[in-house]
Amino acid sequence: METVTVTCPVFPSEDPEKVRAALASIFPTGQFEEDTKGLSGQADLVQFSALIRRQRILDTARSQMQKGTRGSHSKTVFSLNKQVATVGKVSFVDYRTVLGTISVCVETDGDIDEVIDRVAPMTVDGEEVKA
Repeated sequence: METVTVTCPVFPSEDPEKVRAALASIFPTGQFEEDTKGLSGQADLVQFSALIRRQRILDTARSQMQKGTRGSHSKTVFSLNKQVATVGKVSFVDYRTVLGTISVCVETDGDIDEVIDRVAPMTVDGEEVKA
């Protein structure tokens, strides 16, 4: 079983509903609640996985998810560009942006590598490797 927690700051200059729509474009099943820091909630990786396939960025996604494990066997954390999400696309960021990023934390009671293999499988010559 895996838990996907998505958090995103909402700044005074932003419309919270537009930020919510950006999150929903990547995590449509997410139930996001607003607090003083922004929006956060639980989601799944189904649409995220479909988007990275459609955008043909499996290698990048896999690399970012593996990098986010930081030695953990049960958790990965990665950041997505909030502005790019407003148009329904996935873009990874390794730095802080002016409007903040979408932070995604994936935790599992199994092996995180199995989750990464399912969500962002390995590729050979740009094609997904089927197990």
